[in-house]
Amino acid sequence: METQENRTGNDLNRTSENVVLTNKLRNARKEGITKGALITGLIGLILILGIGLLLYSIYKRDHNTHLALMENQKLLFTEQLVERDSMINDWLTTFDEIESNLNAIKQKEKIINMQASDSEFPKGKKEQVLEDIKYINTLIEENKKKIAYLNSQLKKSGNTITGLQARITQLETSMQQYETAITELKATLTKKDFEIEQLNTRMFALQDTLIFKDETINNQTDKLNQAFLATGTFKDLRDKGLISKEGGFLGIGRKESLKEDFPDSLFEMIDVTETKTIPVNSRKAKLITEHPTNSYQLIRENENTIAYIEIKDPSEFWKISKYAVVEIAK
Repeated sequence: METQENRTGNDLNRTSENVVLTNKLRNARKEGITKGALITGLIGLILILGIGLLLYSIYKRDHNTHLALMENQKLLFTEQLVERDSMINDWLTTFDEIESNLNAIKQKEKIINMQASDSEFPKGKKEQVLEDIKYINTLIEENKKKIAYLNSQLKKSGNTITGLQARITQLETSMQQYETAITELKATLTKKDFEIEQLNTRMFALQDTLIFKDETINNQTDKLNQAFLATGTFKDLRDKGLISKEGGFLGIGRKESLKEDFPDSLFEMIDVTETKTIPVNSRKAKLITEHPTNSYQLIRENENTIAYIEIKDPSEFWKISKYAVVEIAK
């Protein structure tokens, strides 16, 4: 009987242990599943965060690239606007210059027509009309160059300025009309015995004459201002054949004198208007040629050295002779 009870107790104990063991396994399995789920969730979260960061990085990079492109386009557009504004201002300035020339042409044309209608048409008016026509031709040539410049700029811009080509064409038409008017005016003046070609020839001949006269006057002035200078010791000057000693008694009291018929090549050619001093840098110095004493002065560097001869009055100094011979003693 005790044995049966013991068996029953043992069975109950086993059953209880099995239940406990089963619960433990079930709890362990639940804990394992929970931990696995947490780990899986963490991994998934990390992956999501990683993908998010990657996508954000790609977006930010593309965004920065797009911003840089937009900034470059903005700078390029700004430069193009500045260049366009500068070009337009340049065109407007050129237009103003052309208009100013056209107004000047109109005024000159009116004056010429009034003068040409004079039945007497004196010589003075003819020459004035010729100058006015020459001036008009100059303005027309200037306008042609400016219009050519506008055309070239228009081509460079791709003909994008509305109305500019029409304005340029209008200016070209105006210039052609003025050229035609000037041609007709010249024909009218020719009919009135207005010899434009002859006047031009006379004008050029007069210019040549004036140039020749100016050259002649300049040459004569240069010759008038020419002088000849020789400086040296007695031996130097004597060896050149410029001076000698004459007079005296038995070699005593002889004086230096300038020889005659000497070539100018022995002298240094100077300009009297520019030469204010004659350098000597010697112990003694004296002029062999004749010059008024009040027209020059010996300037000393110290007690033993004369630095130079100062020409105080050039016109007086060179009045007697255009040759100056200075003897120095070292």
